[in-house]
Amino acid sequence: MRNNYRYLLILLFFGILSCTNSSTKSRVAETTVKTKDKAIVAARGVMQRLIGDRAQDINLELLPASADSLETYEIEAKNGKLTVRGNSSVALTYGFYQYLKKGTNSMVSWSGNHLNLPTQWPDYAKERVTTPYKYRYFLNVVTYGYTTPYWDWERWQKEIDWMALHGVNMPLAVVGSEAIAERVWKKLGLSNEEIGEFFTGPAHLPWHRMGNINKWDGPIPEGWHEGQLKLQHQILGRMRELGFEPIAPAFAGFVPEGFKKKHPELKVNVLKWGGFSEDYNAYVLAPDSPFFEKIGKLFVEEWEKEFGKHKLYLSDSFNEMDVPVPKDDPEAKYELLAGYGESIYNSIKAGNPDAIWVTQGWTFGWQHEFWDKKTLSAMMSRVPDDKMMILDLANEYPDLVWKIPMVWKEHEGFYGKKWVYSYVPNFGGKTPYTGVLSMYASGAIEALNSPYSKNLVGFGSAPEGIENNEVVYELLADMGWAHKEINLDQWMKEYSRARYGAYPEKMQTAWEQLRKSVYNSFSPYPRFVWQLVVPDTRRKGVVNSDPVFLQGIENFLAVSEELKGSELYRNDAIELAIHYLGIKADESYKQALDAKAAKNTAATKAAGEKAIRILQDMDRLLESHPTNRLQPWVDFARSHGKTTQQKDYYEANAKRLITTWGGVNEDYAARIWSGLIQDYYIPRMRQHLFEANPNIDAWEEAWIKKPGVPKVTPFEDPLAKAKELVRRYSKN
Repeated sequence: MRNNYRYLLILLFFGILSCTNSSTKSRVAETTVKTKDKAIVAARGVMQRLIGDRAQDINLELLPASADSLETYEIEAKNGKLTVRGNSSVALTYGFYQYLKKGTNSMVSWSGNHLNLPTQWPDYAKERVTTPYKYRYFLNVVTYGYTTPYWDWERWQKEIDWMALHGVNMPLAVVGSEAIAERVWKKLGLSNEEIGEFFTGPAHLPWHRMGNINKWDGPIPEGWHEGQLKLQHQILGRMRELGFEPIAPAFAGFVPEGFKKKHPELKVNVLKWGGFSEDYNAYVLAPDSPFFEKIGKLFVEEWEKEFGKHKLYLSDSFNEMDVPVPKDDPEAKYELLAGYGESIYNSIKAGNPDAIWVTQGWTFGWQHEFWDKKTLSAMMSRVPDDKMMILDLANEYPDLVWKIPMVWKEHEGFYGKKWVYSYVPNFGGKTPYTGVLSMYASGAIEALNSPYSKNLVGFGSAPEGIENNEVVYELLADMGWAHKEINLDQWMKEYSRARYGAYPEKMQTAWEQLRKSVYNSFSPYPRFVWQLVVPDTRRKGVVNSDPVFLQGIENFLAVSEELKGSELYRNDAIELAIHYLGIKADESYKQALDAKAAKNTAATKAAGEKAIRILQDMDRLLESHPTNRLQPWVDFARSHGKTTQQKDYYEANAKRLITTWGGVNEDYAARIWSGLIQDYYIPRMRQHLFEANPNIDAWEEAWIKKPGVPKVTPFEDPLAKAKELVRRYSKN
């Protein structure tokens, strides 16, 4: 009887175990299916938002995850059936976009889409591609000022879809930072007033986050923080749905004046930046301060309480800053820097032990005389290799601007830490074309083939402002999946067919000329003199005016009859014509300045009025362009206000950033936009050229605070007018 009982117990035990194993296997299988379904549903959502119900005709399949965590897509189309396979949502969306571009001659861009979808999917031989990078990075800390500060969810949704289609999976995501910081400072005993005076106006918040300025153009109206929290939930929700690994903000040591007063015993360094008066100075804790870890922990905890767990956290305590270290005691300097790096990492780790500290590498090149090998390696020495990532942002700059060796080479792939190879193709959202396409098509391949590739985990772009120079970003998106240099001759043919629908002979000639001129040069500050009133002797930069560029524009416009049905051709034709006319206006304006200096009133008036006539035509032409207009910028800003007073404040803050900015940054973010030319640049030029004692500073401030954008009457046929104007001014 006892043996039978024991036997029954054994049977019962194994029965339960079997049921448990079966139940566990069932749950695992169910979870796997759900994960697969989620990835496919998310990818199909991007496609649905782009092409509507045609997305349902696409067969989407999930490939097995790779052992090396690299994403792979596979595309093929046979007998009208399109199949896209991928091992992630982004692999599926990027693969689909590659088929759109190469299989149907279609393109998705900031200035519009060219969707050429036949009733049946064209055949396409099977193509399988694996990216060499775990991450494809996108955005810059200051993109959140120069482009996105007032975006709503509808615009963000389009951008996230653009990212997914262009293969991005690691964007910077810092919306709502101040709402979280507000909670932290309240916990540390600061009043609402002390916290409120800490923040700048919304468009200037990136520089507040980097410790450059406090208070400027603030305070932010009531309700802003709540709106940003809601928006960030939508942004992060969609990014996570698509499998992105967003980079969240972390505490970087910058504290309110109220906190400094509350703790007079603390050593707090005053930071001076940008020519601002001391009223707007920021204050930074020494990273070895006991409060650094406490505040850092609170920030991460509050962030994750609101938005859930994150892995990647950005903290830049040294960006463009003079680090307070002993100058005559190298060993003490290295020891102090090692402690700084350790403290910053520990402040993030205290809030999330699994977090990775992400830092921008811009300053290591910008301040290369300070950040030599021993200095930088010391700062990183006490951070675990797998817990730090360097965004090597600006690989244009070492060779083309700073004239120094490549930063990633000089620092040996950043001493065992993870790193991302990236570019900064744009400063301030400036509109003129610039960039070396041959460099963008090849530069990262050297890094991939170098001894430092074992820690190279990403590739990307970190533009200060977007919605410009679209060919550059299309190329960089493809470089994020390339194992070898891109053949630009072949790529330009595919690009033009996808963007415009064809690649006629004169279009080919035009692109060859653009590649030899404007897209074979790089300037961080490409601005016309008429945008500045007088030449900027501090931030020297040029707009490319090579005669080969002008010939390229003429050839681009010469195919208008064949391509005028393409929306993107028309948009690009207007943009190129604007560059042509802007160069001609600059020639006349410079003549007017010379005549004014020579006290030749008649010549000043003649040359100045000619420049103004050209600019007036430019303003009207741009009214037909989808992005290069002041009105949408103002509309986004005003949409955040609940009262007229709030709306007027937000509009003024948005206008300030792209004009006077603050400090010594005037005209840094110069845009060639309709409304801005007519209402800001032209009146300002007139005052300088024709008035005896103009008070331009007062006029600029009045313009910023005056609500509204002037109505601009577009040309009835802007493409025909663009051709006519270029022909007219090509002769004089």
